[in-house]
Amino acid sequence: MKFVIDTEAQTLTRIQDGEQTAVGLFTKEAFETLSREWVRVGWSLKYYHNFSWLGRPILQLPEDLMRLQEVVYRVRPRVIVETGIFRGGSLLFHAGLLKILGGGRVIGIDLEIPAADREAIAADPLGPGISLLEADSADPRTVEEVKRLIGGAGPVLVILDSCHTKAHVAKELECYAPLVSEGSYIIATDGVMRDLTGVPGGMPEWTGDNPAAAALEFAARHPEFLLEQPPWLFHDGPLTENVTYWPNAWLRRVGA
Repeated sequence: MKFVIDTEAQTLTRIQDGEQTAVGLFTKEAFETLSREWVRVGWSLKYYHNFSWLGRPILQLPEDLMRLQEVVYRVRPRVIVETGIFRGGSLLFHAGLLKILGGGRVIGIDLEIPAADREAIAADPLGPGISLLEADSADPRTVEEVKRLIGGAGPVLVILDSCHTKAHVAKELECYAPLVSEGSYIIATDGVMRDLTGVPGGMPEWTGDNPAAAALEFAARHPEFLLEQPPWLFHDGPLTENVTYWPNAWLRRVGA
């Protein structure tokens, strides 16, 4: 596939299998096409490795963090559970939002949490609001410990960002979805993998082996969850899609 950007004619032309399709350069269709390619190129160049939060690395696309804080503001969770914590930047991001909104607890789970990262998180002013579990997120014993830490607090929001195979995410969805409060979300991050099969560093099997595939199948089995992009709190213009690494990620609990 080829794309031709003509700034003089103000068109974007897509060429595939000998056929050409042109749209206006300053249209919703052009924005979505260019955004998809920008995301793919940026991922291959590790664009998302360049960000931190309060001094700790945070391996996320800034656009996704902005969308997440809008959801946290609207849902007002008292507990945020995150599987896969990397170096802890995301935990501080969640904990800071909860503190601004009146308080709460963040529970971070990872197979390995280096001592230096654990100490840095504990020493941060937001550290007292963060609980760390070094464990397999899909182990039933881990889930029971998370339940104990949650106690009777709520609403609860869950972010799945550990192992991104379809099978593991499917297990996590079944384990943690029951903890999610009605009106809140469980988020299966990094479904962008399905669009990265032809990108340097991408894998051919990601076409079907990705978190978005797990989320789609989970939603089909669980009518109490609705797979939908969260609404924009402020919206002006024709755009309808997020620039994101998290397509088909947001599962909102709509029933018991």
